[in-house]
Amino acid sequence: MKAIPTPQLGQWQGDLGRKYTDRNSMSPAQVDDLWRKNYGISRTAVNREFLGDLPRNTRILEVGCNIGNQLLLLEEQGFSDLHGLEIQAYALEIARARAPRIGFSQGSALELPFENNSFDLVLTSGVLIHIAPQDLPIALGEIHRCAKRNIYGAEYYSPSVTQLKWREQDGLMWKMDYARESPVSLSRPRTGDGAENAVCR
Repeated sequence: MKAIPTPQLGQWQGDLGRKYTDRNSMSPAQVDDLWRKNYGISRTAVNREFLGDLPRNTRILEVGCNIGNQLLLLEEQGFSDLHGLEIQAYALEIARARAPRIGFSQGSALELPFENNSFDLVLTSGVLIHIAPQDLPIALGEIHRCAKRNIYGAEYYSPSVTQLKWREQDGLMWKMDYARESPVSLSRPRTGDGAENAVCR
């Protein structure tokens, strides 16, 4: 699979990405428990608030789906036209085995292998934070290109671009105002002091 090469992409396709997948091999119920612990609300409840009025046949793509936990949560809520994109072959193999009704493809957020306006909704969850600021406009442009109507994201928020250490390494995680960086205006509901995830629709 061809993808625009970046230092971060190389890490996610290699041993670092595989270890991330092994550490985060949770059930959807465990994901909800983790969100309640970290943010005081389950991911299911957040999805219900932001996506609850969408038709259940809405065509949805998750960019950076890893093993498919977010998509499985949406499937539990009745959504049926679900698709995931993942760069890491190891995670993709697991995702396909545990979620056979969901369509999975291998690819990069920097070069989505889909036609314009292919999906009613494109979502990310903790994925944009691992894209370097200089590459982010490409990813956001690709997401907007493929989204017919809605974009839904959960990413770490900061009013300015801030690099964070991730697993004691530099150059692998940032937080910023992702809605402001977007090619179009997005709402930015959020809670807490700005250290939590911003949810954009």
